Amino acid sequence: MASTHRVAIVTASDSGIGKTTALMLAERGFDIGITWHSDEEGAMKTCREVEARGQRAEAIHLDLSHLPDGAEAINTLIARFGRIDVLVNNAGAMTKAPFLEMAYDEWRTIFTVDVDGAFLCSQIAARQMVKQGKGGRIVNITSVHEHTPLPEASAYTAAKHALGGLTKSMAIELVQHNILVNAVAPGAIATPMNGMDDSEIEPGSMPNIPLARPGYTKEIASLVAWLCDSDASYTTGQSFIVDGGFMQANPQFKPAE
Repeated sequence: MASTHRVAIVTASDSGIGKTTALMLAERGFDIGITWHSDEEGAMKTCREVEARGQRAEAIHLDLSHLPDGAEAINTLIARFGRIDVLVNNAGAMTKAPFLEMAYDEWRTIFTVDVDGAFLCSQIAARQMVKQGKGGRIVNITSVHEHTPLPEASAYTAAKHALGGLTKSMAIELVQHNILVNAVAPGAIATPMNGMDDSEIEPGSMPNIPLARPGYTKEIASLVAWLCDSDASYTTGQSFIVDGGFMQANPQFKPAE
């Protein structure tokens, strides 16, 4: 028998922003679909923590580097729950290389995961939401680099800009179905992708950023959770920058000496 609870699928919720988002949504009464790429143990831990909050959890392997087949995991989760009300596209990949040395294969890999993957997962989720007729929410986790370039990361910068554009297009087209689509654009957050976790945040450790520290995952996840819930019923097509003031200073550009 399908769950009558609201269901949220959070990609890459085995750690970092995705995990914290999954737990915050569980606290708001959502059953949670969890996906993982390489850390199955982390995904199982997220499952246990969701269940400890009184909600149902289902986990599945998601590989967005092999498309379109990889995205079918979203359909599998929807079938297990019987519905979907929220999709958070948090899975992503990142690589750095000077523009003049960026290999085409690396460029394509980043676009495949960060843009094509989000497109396909969103399409699967939105089709189901339309079928259900009850509206829904899609939140794309982009990056502050949706809005300003990261030096020597042209593929990542371009992919995040593209995901920002996709967010706007989806918002305009899906609003007729009461599916609201937004982006959250984190700055430097203490995540495994950045080689740290919440316990390692030290005030003053990032003096180039006005708040002078990396962000806690909850400082992103709390906004995502708000966007996914009923209070955020008049917000669509937006990108919310949460960056400790980084965009005001943008300290990363260093002219050639």
